[in-house]
Amino acid sequence: MVRHRDHRRGRPFQDRPRQRPQAVQALSARFQPAAEQGASSVAREETVSTSPDIDVHEELSGAAIGRLHIMLGILITLITLFDGYDTFNPAYVIHYVAKPWGLSPSQAGFLVSSGLVGFLFGAVGHGTVADRLGRRGTLLAGLWVVNLFTLLTATVASDFWSFCALRFATGLGLGVLLPLGTTFVNELAPRRVSNAFSLWGVTLGWSLGGVCAGLVGVYLTPHYGWQILYYLGALSIPLTFVAHAVLPESPQFLAARRRTEELRTLLARLRPERAAAYRNATFASVDAGSVPNPIAALLSPRYRRVSLTIWITAFLSLFAIFGLTGWIPTVMQKRGETFAASFGFGALMQAMSFVGGLTLAMLADRNLSLTPRYLATWWLSGGIAVLALVFVSGHGVNLAIVAIAGFCIIGAQHVLNNFTAGSYETLLRASGVGMELGVGRVGAILGPYVIGLLQQMTGGPDIVFWVIGGAAIVGAFAIGSLGLAAAPRPAAIDTAPAE
Repeated sequence: MVRHRDHRRGRPFQDRPRQRPQAVQALSARFQPAAEQGASSVAREETVSTSPDIDVHEELSGAAIGRLHIMLGILITLITLFDGYDTFNPAYVIHYVAKPWGLSPSQAGFLVSSGLVGFLFGAVGHGTVADRLGRRGTLLAGLWVVNLFTLLTATVASDFWSFCALRFATGLGLGVLLPLGTTFVNELAPRRVSNAFSLWGVTLGWSLGGVCAGLVGVYLTPHYGWQILYYLGALSIPLTFVAHAVLPESPQFLAARRRTEELRTLLARLRPERAAAYRNATFASVDAGSVPNPIAALLSPRYRRVSLTIWITAFLSLFAIFGLTGWIPTVMQKRGETFAASFGFGALMQAMSFVGGLTLAMLADRNLSLTPRYLATWWLSGGIAVLALVFVSGHGVNLAIVAIAGFCIIGAQHVLNNFTAGSYETLLRASGVGMELGVGRVGAILGPYVIGLLQQMTGGPDIVFWVIGGAAIVGAFAIGSLGLAAAPRPAAIDTAPAE
């Protein structure tokens, strides 16, 4: 048996009292029916009397970035690239189908929103499945759903209703990819670079996908029609076969389910210098059971404030993001921009979102407790910039403000995703991220539709900037209300004894 030392106390783990992690005891007690609590007291006492030797969370947090980290980061980047590409390409369909299909502005907005409705159901529903059955299988299933319905959109969609129905089905898969990609990368990332690793592993792909959608919209749709957007999206099929071959299960999920042999093998690949230490060791993990009601757990006293704040902020953020990205080509044409320039604004916004997110992530990694304040600063700056479009115009002004909006508003959303993943313990992490993006997708659904409806009512584009700028500013004040009281770091895998 490997004897690992408790670096905080300077003595072997097995020399100190063995007990069950406190956070797991609290969660289990809170959500266990009263009639079962007495019957399980003996089992709990037995659990308290034993303790694993190696803390999986600390092993992952202290690792150096190695070949497996890089390989998995690239794989998740490619997966989220197709997620971002598929999420944003409907904005480049509107131009081609609005007149042939006789769409009103509100219907054109729903053309963008239809996939986001599916995303909402996928994001909210996948968390419980992934927390119980595993990250890997759930992620692969989501990929196959996206593959199938993206190809059907290119070949079958011929009117408003068929397009929206197929986009809804595609969204069910998309609602799995981004949340689980975020969760997966967050669980692998060394602590000192957690935000930056997430940005490179998730956000880079998602932003590049948005850029690619814009480039295809500008250069290929005039020659091959809007369907080319979806034929190219189906290139994710070969990637799915690669993912089947190389994607492992999440190490923290393996620890939670006590799949020890698989965990030893994976940890040895992540930290080969410690392979000998893992050979006969046991591991600290959260309870192998599952939380019966993850939504109630997210709203328990421990998490209620941060959960509600994150959900409100995500709603407003994604309302602003999808309201702006869904309408930016059309609105910029109304402001006098050319077709190519108007479509190019979407690509510019996505490119700047990665730069903004990476800058914010580097700041957050220096002082995690200040993350809510950094997020508030980003959204406040982006909201003010968008409001400025009501009062100023011109090609240079449009370029500068769209770049700032991407840098600040979309960039901050990327860091909010990782902040959310880091705010919950392993058994709740996928549910926590899924709920954040699910509630946020309600805002994303409403954004393009409400913006289209308001333009229909007012007859001008200025209302777009008033509403989107206002949403970003209110979101800044919401997340800023957390101040220095950042979300609690997960404690379920902390094996320190109670004081």
